[in-house]
Amino acid sequence: MNRRNLVLTAILGFGMLAGGAIMAQERPMENIDPARHPNLAEAQHMIGMAFEKISVAQRDNHNDMEGHAERAKELLSQANRELKEAAEAANRHRR
Repeated sequence: MNRRNLVLTAILGFGMLAGGAIMAQERPMENIDPARHPNLAEAQHMIGMAFEKISVAQRDNHNDMEGHAERAKELLSQANRELKEAAEAANRHRR
């Protein structure tokens, strides 16, 4: 039973990593209203541009970057989500 749990945990863990890698391949959304938050919207746009440049570098280097480029894209996606949260927080405080 213990070995079975270990195998199941390993399979689930691999599935989560693969799912995260697939999600990280998508360019972060630009979903901040530039009319309300022009600076945050511009920062979000720049994150998208950086994400695209990393994707080009990965293609040019045949993804041979020891996972660092993928990690950078994950961090850009996280920063993108934080910008959206910042815009929503500002919206709540403006009311």
